[in-house]
Amino acid sequence: MFENEDPAKRAAGYAAVERFVRDGMCVGLGTGSTAYWAIERVGARIAAGERITAVPTSSETETLCRKLAIPLAQLLEHPMQVAIDGADEVAPDWSLIKGGGGALFREKAVALACERYIVIVTEPKLVPALGRFPLPLEVVPFAAPYVRREFAQRFGNVEVVRRGTELQPFVTDNGNWIFDAHFGRIDDPPALDAALREIHGVVASGLFYGMVDEVLVGEANGTARSLAITPRTTRSR
Repeated sequence: MFENEDPAKRAAGYAAVERFVRDGMCVGLGTGSTAYWAIERVGARIAAGERITAVPTSSETETLCRKLAIPLAQLLEHPMQVAIDGADEVAPDWSLIKGGGGALFREKAVALACERYIVIVTEPKLVPALGRFPLPLEVVPFAAPYVRREFAQRFGNVEVVRRGTELQPFVTDNGNWIFDAHFGRIDDPPALDAALREIHGVVASGLFYGMVDEVLVGEANGTARSLAITPRTTRSR
């Protein structure tokens, strides 16, 4: 677990819970070192007597929720009023790269299913355009050779690296592999995501766009600010 003491990450996580989570809600809880602080804060609220139920985005988050006695629910078992998660990159139009922790498929399912999607980050995650961080793709292992062939045909010299080691690939909670694709600058996330989803065997990409309702940026002084959006697309759900 991420028992770090980064004041900026803690500020973002705490601020999201205080601003958007209310007694009686069902909330989606993300995965990673910033989402950790939102989970920790939800646990404290429950310990103080509030009734909050959570949908975890990974086995890692589920383990932390159980440790903190946070009641769990399945996706859409209850209306999910809000979800809180981190990101690897945030562009000015609030498009994201996510999946550095390997939980992108479940994170995207929660993002699509919730009523309000809140992203919590620190300053280094803000970028002028997506693509400096490799784009994670969840890939069915059986189809991996086909995915590689299609990548070579469609995207030319884009480097694609299977996460993990030669003998021990990284395996997601869904039993799939993660490929990290080094596209460089991504100017049109929706178009790239659509092209990736055409490749049989690619379960999900780490491109999130048109989903976000608020971005909170944690500061080193322990405060959090809302990030203004520079519109490009409308919310997709």
